[in-house]
Amino acid sequence: MLPLWRSPRSWSGSTCKRWKTQRSKAESTSRERSSAPRSGEYLLEKWGRTCAYCGTENVPLEIDHIHPRSKGGSDRISNLTLACRPCNERKGNRPVEVFLAKKPDLLNKILARAKAPLRDAAAVNATRWNLFERLKRTGLPVETGSGGRTKWNRTRLGIPKTHSLDAACVGEVDRVVGWTCPALSIRATGRGSYQRTRLDAFGFPRGYLTRKKVHFGFATGDLVRAVVAKGKKAGTHLGRVAVRASGSFNIRTVSGIVQGLSHKVCRLVQRADGYGYSLANPSISNRKESAFLPGMNAEVSNARRG
Repeated sequence: MLPLWRSPRSWSGSTCKRWKTQRSKAESTSRERSSAPRSGEYLLEKWGRTCAYCGTENVPLEIDHIHPRSKGGSDRISNLTLACRPCNERKGNRPVEVFLAKKPDLLNKILARAKAPLRDAAAVNATRWNLFERLKRTGLPVETGSGGRTKWNRTRLGIPKTHSLDAACVGEVDRVVGWTCPALSIRATGRGSYQRTRLDAFGFPRGYLTRKKVHFGFATGDLVRAVVAKGKKAGTHLGRVAVRASGSFNIRTVSGIVQGLSHKVCRLVQRADGYGYSLANPSISNRKESAFLPGMNAEVSNARRG
């Protein structure tokens, strides 16, 4: 503590240097704390609402300092994670390198995830406020709400957390009617890959896809209906198709993959547009999709051996 009766001009050079260093550190710490989110919602999303150390879900989680404050750790967001009570107590004030010394893979995963920047969240916030200002300029009534209010509404009404139901719980909400109805889910699946060579784990070719993407009028990702009159695969199969030059196609349906169907029994329903459409029931915890237009898995097609 510096004497109060001495003015800064009368301090010696070393004393003044120490004072400036301490003030700089204090200002840096203040900026770090003010830049960190004021709620744990960001941490919940960043760490997937699970314990970073054991992966436990659906339990109360606590904010843990990866590098303990007692060892010089800061409150910046890159030093915070989520842990369940047992893991938090076992870790104590030990650095994460000591706590996970026998689990190097998990340690590297946590350290890499902790350093993920905030630029994505900043971009979302900037876009959201820009949209809000533009909507206000239209003169129409616009209502907003905080994430805490949305969570409170959802918890009070006993509604599970999904993107669609979160949108219905924003702002002042007395009740939500019909929230158990299926919601249309649209997922970007892509239009295929330019890479026509399949590689193994070591980077060596293991198979080749056909150079042409269209065979017998069908392309991989098209929605087709195949009507098979007899045999083990008799029935009507609706789903995305994976084409082959031989004319033997695979169809990915909601119940699985049906292999080896002839192109002659396939009828086009919709051309591939790069998206997969499905109906998701928000009232089911595991959100099974009754997919009438399931997304196309790029790996459904068997590679042709070279």
